Amino acid sequence: MSGAGAAMRRVYVTQERHHLEDSQVEALAGLAARVRELAEAVVHTDIGEEELAAVTAEIAVLTGRLSAARRERPPVAALGDGGIVRQLASPVSGVLNPIAPPVEMEIGPDGTVRAAFTLNALYEGPPTFVHGGVSAMVLDQMLGVAASANGTPGMTATFDLRYRRPTPYGVQLTAEARVTRVEGRKTWAGGRILDPEGRTTVESTAMFVMPRL
Repeated sequence: MSGAGAAMRRVYVTQERHHLEDSQVEALAGLAARVRELAEAVVHTDIGEEELAAVTAEIAVLTGRLSAARRERPPVAALGDGGIVRQLASPVSGVLNPIAPPVEMEIGPDGTVRAAFTLNALYEGPPTFVHGGVSAMVLDQMLGVAASANGTPGMTATFDLRYRRPTPYGVQLTAEARVTRVEGRKTWAGGRILDPEGRTTVESTAMFVMPRL
């Protein structure tokens, strides 16, 4: 590519990441699970201020121990099923990310991505219901995985949501996403979240654009 064409071309650079073996992933995932429990306990606790101060001090010590050796960037692991990148630190599906539920996704033979998951009070928006932004985050991730599973991965370019009814937390939700159309570097996908009665609570469509590498 010459002159102006080369100057206009966008290049995306992937930074070096530390690779984790499965045993390391399992150990860190166990830690993340305990931290999730801790976070939920913080939201619900009713202990006294003196005990809160003592627990806070203990957590500060543990944080210091974990910070004794730090990586510059989140680690990666081997590719998952279908060649999909395992995003260990994803805020939706990352088993190492304590703020992730996490949402475990499965890719069907037809390329449809499905998940069954339960959100707790950490994700509350309106009282007793899931925050709308959390629903959006889950669907954006699932639509992106669907695009990747289709062999046409990309960055989210457009993302539309329709909130049909409140999404409850504390119960099992299901979600699904699939690719609907591909044109060159553009991939369109659609998805939804359903409540335990099978009613759609949120619908979404998105377009992903494959970067020029």
